[in-house]
Amino acid sequence: MTTMGLSLGLVLLCLLRVQAGDLGSVELDESKIAGTWYITAMASDSETYLQKKDQLKMAMANIEVLGDGDLKVSFAIPTPGRCMKFESIYKPTGSPGEYYSSDRGNKTVRLVDTDGSSYMVVFATREKDGKILHMLRLYSRSQSVRPKIKLLFKRLAKLNGFTNNTIWILPRQEECRLDEP
Repeated sequence: MTTMGLSLGLVLLCLLRVQAGDLGSVELDESKIAGTWYITAMASDSETYLQKKDQLKMAMANIEVLGDGDLKVSFAIPTPGRCMKFESIYKPTGSPGEYYSSDRGNKTVRLVDTDGSSYMVVFATREKDGKILHMLRLYSRSQSVRPKIKLLFKRLAKLNGFTNNTIWILPRQEECRLDEP
């Protein structure tokens, strides 16, 4: 009986690990993701992000759906001493909810979860210096995120192998915005 219980436990653990390796994709309704978003939480395995995570603040993104299905994403990211602004074009890969950009390094982004109006969770992979880096981001229509959505984000991050040390909620900021020059 004990052996059977252990075997069942190991099978369930393996199934959870298989699920964790594939966050899946959500079918994307581009009209619902267009507009301004706040990047309110992150999980990353990038050493650069992890070393600076205590300095990071909420960023902004504006998504514009282009006529050919591409996404033009404008970012305003606060960094120590300045507000970094840039745009990237993301092209559909052919997989539902997945886009690719070669701007600023080869990146693939995939919509993992959304309610279609107030939040979305995006999984990104990026190639940098021969390494593949992973990041999960929580986008919100407002700077205030419901506790239930924060918990959902943390659960999705942990299912994908991120730990408490690699998951963080970003503090609000007002000094770096898309609508300012």
